[in-house]
Amino acid sequence: MTTGRPQAALNYGAEVPSRGERYAIAEEFIASVMALWGSWPEGALLLDTENGRFADAERIQPVMVRGRHMFSRGPLGLPPSPQGQPVVFQAGGGGNGLALAGLYANGVYNSPFDIPSGAAHWQAVRRAAQAYGRDPDHMTVFNGIVTSVGSTEGEALQRHRELDELGDLESRVQYLGVQIGVPLDMGDLDKPVHKDLLRDAFAHPGDPRAPLALRLAKEGWTVRDIIAHGIIQYHPVAVGAPEQIADMLQHWFESGVGGGFTITPDAADGVEDFVDHVVPIPQKRGLFRTEYEGTTLRDHLGIPYQNGLPAAHPA
Repeated sequence: MTTGRPQAALNYGAEVPSRGERYAIAEEFIASVMALWGSWPEGALLLDTENGRFADAERIQPVMVRGRHMFSRGPLGLPPSPQGQPVVFQAGGGGNGLALAGLYANGVYNSPFDIPSGAAHWQAVRRAAQAYGRDPDHMTVFNGIVTSVGSTEGEALQRHRELDELGDLESRVQYLGVQIGVPLDMGDLDKPVHKDLLRDAFAHPGDPRAPLALRLAKEGWTVRDIIAHGIIQYHPVAVGAPEQIADMLQHWFESGVGGGFTITPDAADGVEDFVDHVVPIPQKRGLFRTEYEGTTLRDHLGIPYQNGLPAAHPA
């Protein structure tokens, strides 16, 4: 709802508002929905079949939400689930995004290129929650990671090479050249970056993925293999054997980037590879649960019951 894309606004016959206005609309929308969820207080749902009482109607009250952009009398026409309201997730950075996360979210999606930026975002999210009187331990950041799993690193790289062939490989070669400041073309694909070029190579200061690309080039990987390491993707890429990927996830987790990951396998069949071969490793290390901790998503995330606006909400 906070996108700045004109195509999305046209779906509603509207023009794109300013960034501040978009987030003002989003804040009112979320507050309104949460208020409606809370129109059924805990205990209002009776399910008393013996006396024919579905709910205690006197406890279900209108909410009379009114703002610049939203109005609803309420109440909501359906009862809450066993976990109360759904768990709220937020994506997007910047001050406006952090404010939304601090006010409402329990889960925050992030796509950091490296550990320092991931750790900084996690601390910013915690500060935002504290600023609104919420317990930061009742929320966490989920960092996006792309995985390519093989029985060996070589096998995983070959898998990623084959997937790269399905895309625009020529533009990726050229982009790698921009990342490390040297001219590259398809004729360089299966060769290491020439030593004469490496003398002048540098990590582009505007691309946080560039230092990894330069390091791989200096290690002597071919251009194809550097690209297969995922240096052009918009999430960190873990390419390797299960133990290598588990080591990477553990390192990120223990470096303070938040409590979770959003795993994006490189292809559909990568889900089974990750679940069957990677997940058991952090479980054996005591870093990941072996059993569910309840019956709802809130239980699994360690988030207390909530149905309605947060207790500390300024409304």
